[in-house]
Amino acid sequence: MEALVVIIVAVVVIALATAIAPKLGIAGPLVLLLIGAAVSLLPFVEVPEIDPEWILVGVLPPLLYSAAVALPAIEFRRDFGPIAGLSFLLVILSSVALAGFFLLVIPGIHPAIAVALGAILSPTDAVATSIVKRLGVSRRVVTMLEGESLLNDATALVLLRTMIAAAAVGTAGLAADEDLGLGFLPAFGRGVLVAVVIGAIVGYLNLRLRALIGHSAANTAVGFVVPFVAYLPTEELGGSGLVAAVVAGIVTGQGAARWFTPEQRMSDEHNWRTVELVLEGAVFLVMGLELNAIVAENIEGHNGLGTGIGIAAGALALVLAVRAAYVSVLVWLQSRRARGRQRERLEAIGARIDAMAAGEDPPPIRGAGATAGPTASRHARRLARRRQRLEERARRAPDPDDPRAQRRLASMRHRVGRALGDLNYYQASPLGWKHGTIIVWAGMRGVVTLAAAQTLPREDTPDRALLVFIAFAVAAGSLMLQGFTLPWLVRLLHLQRTGDDHLDRAEQSALDDELRGAAVAALSAPSLRRRDGSEFSSELLERVGTRLTDPPDDETTASARDLLELRLAMIEAMRERLNALTSGGQFSTPALRHALAELDADQLSLELRLDDE
Repeated sequence: MEALVVIIVAVVVIALATAIAPKLGIAGPLVLLLIGAAVSLLPFVEVPEIDPEWILVGVLPPLLYSAAVALPAIEFRRDFGPIAGLSFLLVILSSVALAGFFLLVIPGIHPAIAVALGAILSPTDAVATSIVKRLGVSRRVVTMLEGESLLNDATALVLLRTMIAAAAVGTAGLAADEDLGLGFLPAFGRGVLVAVVIGAIVGYLNLRLRALIGHSAANTAVGFVVPFVAYLPTEELGGSGLVAAVVAGIVTGQGAARWFTPEQRMSDEHNWRTVELVLEGAVFLVMGLELNAIVAENIEGHNGLGTGIGIAAGALALVLAVRAAYVSVLVWLQSRRARGRQRERLEAIGARIDAMAAGEDPPPIRGAGATAGPTASRHARRLARRRQRLEERARRAPDPDDPRAQRRLASMRHRVGRALGDLNYYQASPLGWKHGTIIVWAGMRGVVTLAAAQTLPREDTPDRALLVFIAFAVAAGSLMLQGFTLPWLVRLLHLQRTGDDHLDRAEQSALDDELRGAAVAALSAPSLRRRDGSEFSSELLERVGTRLTDPPDDETTASARDLLELRLAMIEAMRERLNALTSGGQFSTPALRHALAELDADQLSLELRLDDE
């Protein structure tokens, strides 16, 4: 009964804090952290010890899955290289740098435990990153931070497990044990490979199974267990369960438009938003509630907090310095990508493909065959090789009556359009030093750091209380210092929400034109059918033309139903066109999702009206 009361009170506090925080100008998670810390100081409050497995297994998989479902996949693909670098290379660099620092300031610490503590403090947190989403910075920055926080946990946890295992067998030093050097990469590679395979399979099966379940409540119940279905078998097979949950979420999010009904999509969006709100809030409350016990244990074991706070401050400063150096190089490389000058050549290739598809004499490509020199960046050389392949294919004039040749032209046109869309994205959302500053300062530590610290073995880790306190101080200090000052920094750099972060009106108008064109084309398509499979009368199609308005009041009931059925059929044609545009890269993920939400809302409204008649 007491546990039930605690849960009810916690949910109410989370809801109230989330509602009040915007009025106070403070992010909701930080308000909850302060509330938890204040409650932990009350003398009559006894906080039970929370098993870190509850967080690692019960909280993180659904949280990461929820974020992955909503991840803008097109933008994630475009910036996958930088995201992968932040998620893997930066974690390794930070862990090694922190390990060297801990070896200097903590006498007698085992080298493997020093690296393990570095791995605990290195990854940014998906929960902490939720603070950034409310501040209105560039969507590209938010996507990179979200992608990093979704993937870097795998690197940190695999490295942590490896170091703990090395310490348990009494390794004398990092260099003395080949498992700590060369052994980490194969273990990490196997873990990620197993996670990607299982996560993709679970995500695909989730799409197919839920597409067959018509009962909405049963469908929702199945959706709630997906992250755990991906997590548990992956962990049993030695993979990263968190990565599997992320992959399952990405597959589900990208397949939802094709496999799920409008009701399922809208239900999933609201349900997972609620789950995310409650779990995020619970995590920050727990962080605050644990403050008193951790501080008391440290005072008793180390005669005060000065040592732990000093080491934590140095570790936080070091990890931010390493992050700043890495992000500086990253921003410089991305700015070079945005200055690429391959647009004219890609447009020329596209014009040649269009001419060949129409059976006309294709125009020559000026400067064909030019490649990037040895001093060009890796990205420029890769683009040059891709252009060269496209040009070689474009020189081979296919037979316009050959279906295989036409499919090849369509594939080439798709690839050119995708490359142009990527180039537009890099040039429309360049990364400058201001964005790099936000990427550095928004890399906060959170629940993963706390949960991972508590997995340090009690029997094989001298001064474990000190190490756990250091992890807590870094996480709490990072959230408080960076979280409270981040809004001020965004205002100082004048990076408040701009037109780039809202739905672009020109882009939305162009997308609407594409969908209207698909609807008009569907009127003459023989595949246009009612929901029961019957055909529409030619008189109705001729009378409607391109008018898709509501039936007038003087229409008969039968005629009104026909018009509503026709609008449903045309919405389905527009959705098919929207699914085709999703893979092209011509439109951004927010624009595509906005259009899909409008189609879903229209369809649900029409179906409700048809059911009422």
